[in-house]
Amino acid sequence: MLGPNFLVKRNKDMVSSSNSGPPEKSSGDINAKAVSGPDWLLRDLRSDVAGEVGAVAIYQGILAVSRNPSVRIFAQNHLRSERRHLQLVSTLLGKKQRTLLTPVWRLAGFLTGALPSFFGANAIFHTICAVETFVDTHYQQQIDRLQAEALHPEVLSILESCRTDEIKHRDEAKDLSGAAAGFFTKIWTFNVDLGSRVAVMLARRI
Repeated sequence: MLGPNFLVKRNKDMVSSSNSGPPEKSSGDINAKAVSGPDWLLRDLRSDVAGEVGAVAIYQGILAVSRNPSVRIFAQNHLRSERRHLQLVSTLLGKKQRTLLTPVWRLAGFLTGALPSFFGANAIFHTICAVETFVDTHYQQQIDRLQAEALHPEVLSILESCRTDEIKHRDEAKDLSGAAAGFFTKIWTFNVDLGSRVAVMLARRI
């Protein structure tokens, strides 16, 4: 269990989530010690770190390819948010507890952002919507179990904060995707969702 010196501190700073939309609430600065047990939680947190590594790389991939000004603002704002998430969840695991496949998640994330960027803004927004829909469910499952087992309220607070941001990202991407997903975009987003599930499975184990 976490010691009494575990500190959870949320800033009230606001950052803009889009060029013209309302500011996005920061998930804050949280100083935390590594979590000890149970095993299922350590595995889930390992997958969370892997997922946030991939999320950072997704937006880096978008920025490497897209020259659309509105897309770049979208990606830059979300990249800042994902970097905060990565910092937060990384504090919950010791270095030896983290996934050994970090280079794989960086490459996979970068390609997930870069490839749809060659096909325009709509493909990017549908991709982000697919990713964040998966992440919402992934975090919610962990939140539900922590609540049911009355474990680690500090970890619960971090996951809830991250999930709130991811929902905002999903909804923003959904609003910005002007056209309905075409046949090839649907195939792509199906594979993005499938790849996310496989990544979580592997990160929990390796």
